[in-house]
Amino acid sequence: MKIVVIGGTGLIGSKVVTELSGQGHEAIAASPRLGVNTITGEGLATALDGAAVVVDVTNSPSFDYAPALEFFETSARNIRAAEEVARVGHHVALSVVGTDRLTESGYFRAKIAQEALIEASPIPYSIVHATQFFEFVQSIADEATEGSTVRLAPVLFQPMASDDVAKVVARVAVGPPVNGIVESGGSEQVHLDAFIRRVLSERHDPRQVLTDPQARYYGATLSERTLVPDDGAILGKIRFDDWLSQSSAGEQAAA
Repeated sequence: MKIVVIGGTGLIGSKVVTELSGQGHEAIAASPRLGVNTITGEGLATALDGAAVVVDVTNSPSFDYAPALEFFETSARNIRAAEEVARVGHHVALSVVGTDRLTESGYFRAKIAQEALIEASPIPYSIVHATQFFEFVQSIADEATEGSTVRLAPVLFQPMASDDVAKVVARVAVGPPVNGIVESGGSEQVHLDAFIRRVLSERHDPRQVLTDPQARYYGATLSERTLVPDDGAILGKIRFDDWLSQSSAGEQAAA
């Protein structure tokens, strides 16, 4: 089965291509550096020709509302047009757990708009909501930093490894369209403030993490379960301790 992975050279996309190829599928990576641009439409028709499934794991380069909205809406419309011509049978998109609960954030309002366009498309679809990746927890700390202080709310947090995200996306891609949302998350629930405090300590980062129930997350206030999936989510198998050990070993080997 031919499956085109848009964003297929990025962190998640490259892993999805590897996972699908390992299962015997014709997994094709598509990205601007490979001549496929979802904003201009360049190369889309050729890339999608003969595809049974299209997987979209692209992300806006900006977290500000206006540019993120323009990116997601333009990309979604161009992909939909090419899918209709190619008669694609299943569109899979990667999004974020809690998107519908983070409406104060401009970025997540842009993601909501993207999902609405996917849902309104005639192409059968599945939207994978994943929790935050282990690889991106540093950016969460950076976003919440004021001087030498990191302010975070003591809410539940269930991050997962990018390898597990890719496995879930690949699993959904080879299955039938659900015309709805599939949630996924890590194997362990922790508290956001405590988790980031530990990560910074492990990396000898001198910033101080302060627990603040009113702290915003990318501009949005959080409740206890905003960032975690509901019961029935597909859970990853890689624990943070194991991922951290592997990452540290890899960094030492590359040094």
